[in-house]
Amino acid sequence: MEKQGSYVSNIRRKSFSPTVIVIGSGFAGLAAAHALKNASFKVVVLESRDRIGGRICTDFSFGFPVDLGASWLHGVCEENPLAPLIGRLGLPLYRTSGDDSVLYDHDLESYALFDTNGHQVPQELVQNIGEVFETILKETDKIRKENSEDMSIAKAIAIVLERNPHLRQEGLAHDVLQWYLCRMEGWFATDAETISLQSWDKEVLLPGGHGLMVRGYRPVINTLAKGIDIRLRHRVTQVVRYNNSVEVMVESGKTFVADAAVVTVPVGVLKANSITFEPRLPDWKEEAIRDLSVGTENKIALHFERVFWPNVEFIGVVSSTTYGCSYFLNLHKATGYPVLVYMPAGQLAHDLEKLSDEAAAKFAFSQLQKILPDACEPIQYLVSHWGTDESSLGSYTYDGVGKSRDLFEKLRIPVDNLFFAGEATCIKYTGTVHGAFSTGLRAAEECRMRVLERYGDLRKLERTFHPVTADEAASVSVPLLISRL
Repeated sequence: MEKQGSYVSNIRRKSFSPTVIVIGSGFAGLAAAHALKNASFKVVVLESRDRIGGRICTDFSFGFPVDLGASWLHGVCEENPLAPLIGRLGLPLYRTSGDDSVLYDHDLESYALFDTNGHQVPQELVQNIGEVFETILKETDKIRKENSEDMSIAKAIAIVLERNPHLRQEGLAHDVLQWYLCRMEGWFATDAETISLQSWDKEVLLPGGHGLMVRGYRPVINTLAKGIDIRLRHRVTQVVRYNNSVEVMVESGKTFVADAAVVTVPVGVLKANSITFEPRLPDWKEEAIRDLSVGTENKIALHFERVFWPNVEFIGVVSSTTYGCSYFLNLHKATGYPVLVYMPAGQLAHDLEKLSDEAAAKFAFSQLQKILPDACEPIQYLVSHWGTDESSLGSYTYDGVGKSRDLFEKLRIPVDNLFFAGEATCIKYTGTVHGAFSTGLRAAEECRMRVLERYGDLRKLERTFHPVTADEAASVSVPLLISRL
């Protein structure tokens, strides 16, 4: 499909081989490419990075897998669209919570919280304040019903505490409450001042709780990529659509031509106008790109020679402000490797991205030293930069204050022979891997149908299209391997 003169299109028509360009090799892009290849399309995937996966990034620098991007399967159940593939590959999951709520991707008893003097917070207080936080959030629903105009969840919580003085906390209890709010900010990858009261709890959560991918997401990505023509280091700069074709230009000046294109780049990249569309996208599409909110959460993985921390899943530092709170994911609990992953979100994530990797790792370790003074220095570290990475410019979307949930759907709707996929086009499962995956399958089907409308004589396409491979379909009953150590 690389442009080498008009004869290419003539050969394509004679051979009746429909063509598509997929922009981006994350879960959405590879799901679309995989499905369209199964539908007898000639597919090429253009990827800006020197690796596949997009915001899936399983790093092996430590000698074992560490996910620096997405690492959980949200909804450990057979209904999850990724379950058949994960089950067939025999990939183990470590369930961090059986709770389906947005609030707790880890069970309350799996937390070990400390104050900045290194004293552990009594577990009873952790449990009690967790319940208080749930009550506060339930009370915000009354504020939502009273106000037609949206506000931030932070403002709504302030109103709740003003109306219900008994829910206010002092001293250590106040700091623990701030830690729970900090964890909520981590879920949305942004500060509470920017999270929509009207929409914060509107996403759909599959049953089964949350499961960590013990071996990382790389095996799943590799499976989807098998047999696909993927061009790495091909950063797309321009997309031109014609009546019956799409021309895509990459940074080197090389162009690719196809019947259609599936755009799966992150919203942050679209917001930055890194890709020029000709003719311009419709106003409603540009509005969706402009108004969708993108958050940032990073990971700083610290590899130690030995384990010196409590045998819990989450280690937290409580503080009087959410900005001062910290939390570490204990990978040793799930994988057996002596690694703690510091996970800053929102403004703290942006501030840390301004530092060198070494300085950011030192900051994370300093947070650990506050609570565990006998901590030994890490022997290795890894630092993600999702907010400044020019191929992502953010981690994932969230519901911003005053913004309609229709924006996710507007981003999804095709424009002529351009189709859109990615977590930001999934109104039900926004910000999730299975959401991105399902939108890739959906975009592939939309693309296939448009080609069928144009070339009605290609009846064979209707016979050969399957959203998943036959092997995958046959393996739906393969159970997920779930552990809880």
